[in-house]
Amino acid sequence: MLQVGPALSDAAMRPGVPTAEGGAAQLAWIDAACDLVARGACDALVTGPASKSAIASSGAPGSKGFLGHTEHLGARLGGVDTVMCFYAEQLTISLATTHLPLARVASVLRAEDVARAAYWTARLLDELGVDPALAVAVLSLNPHAGESGLLGDEESRILMPGIEQARARTSRAIVGPLPAESAIRRTVHEKAYGACVAMYHDQATIPSKLVAFGDAVNITLGLPIIRTSVDHGTAYDLAGTGRADAAGMRSALSLAARLATTRGPSRP
Repeated sequence: MLQVGPALSDAAMRPGVPTAEGGAAQLAWIDAACDLVARGACDALVTGPASKSAIASSGAPGSKGFLGHTEHLGARLGGVDTVMCFYAEQLTISLATTHLPLARVASVLRAEDVARAAYWTARLLDELGVDPALAVAVLSLNPHAGESGLLGDEESRILMPGIEQARARTSRAIVGPLPAESAIRRTVHEKAYGACVAMYHDQATIPSKLVAFGDAVNITLGLPIIRTSVDHGTAYDLAGTGRADAAGMRSALSLAARLATTRGPSRP
C-alpha cells in the first residue's frame, strides 16, 4: 500500500472538519501522484477536490499561496502555462484566467492568455475527434462584446490580438469575441461551436455547472501529463454522511483513460 508522508492523526481524520494537518496531506498526495505520472509510472493523474484554504494554511513546503491544482501543477512541472477547462458533451469551456478576484480580471488579462486558452482548447477538440468544422468561440469580457467600445475596449485591445495569435497556431477556426450569453446558448442548444473560451472563472463555471454538473470534467490543458478532476469542490458538509455522489469521479476517470489511449504512453 502506498503511503505518502506520516499517517493522519485521529483528529485530522474527523469527517467534514478541514485541518492544517489534512491540508498538508492533500498537498503531499497531489505532489506524489504528479511525480508518478511525470516519470512514466502511471498514465494519468486524476484528482479529487482539494481545500485551497486548508492547504494554503497548512505550513507545508510549497503550500503558501496555493490557488488550486491548475496553477500548482503547472509550477511543479517546470513552470508550464496551463489552461483550466471543463469538458462535457453538452458544453466544453476553458478559462483565459483562473482564480482571480473579479475586480482584477480586466487589468490582468493579456492577449497571450486568450491565445493560450483558445489554442489548447482547439487542440483538445482535435484530440477528442470533435468535428473539425466546429470553431472555438472566444467569449467577450464585456456585455454585448463591448458594443464597439461603448462598454469597454478590451475586446479590440486584448481579445482580438489574442485570437489572431491562436489562429496562427491551429487549423481549427477561432471566432470572436462573441457576446457570452448568446455564444454559450448556441453551443449548448444548437451545437454551433465546438467549445467556448471564457475570460474569467464564473463566466465558465456557472454555465458548466448549470448544464453538466456532475458530468463535466475539469481537465488541465498545457501540461506534459494528463490531469483530470471532478467539477465540484470538497463538500465537507457531505463527508461521512453516505450521500456523496461518485459520478463526477467516474467521469474524470473515464476521460483520463480516453486521453491516455489517444495520446499513447508519451506526449511531447
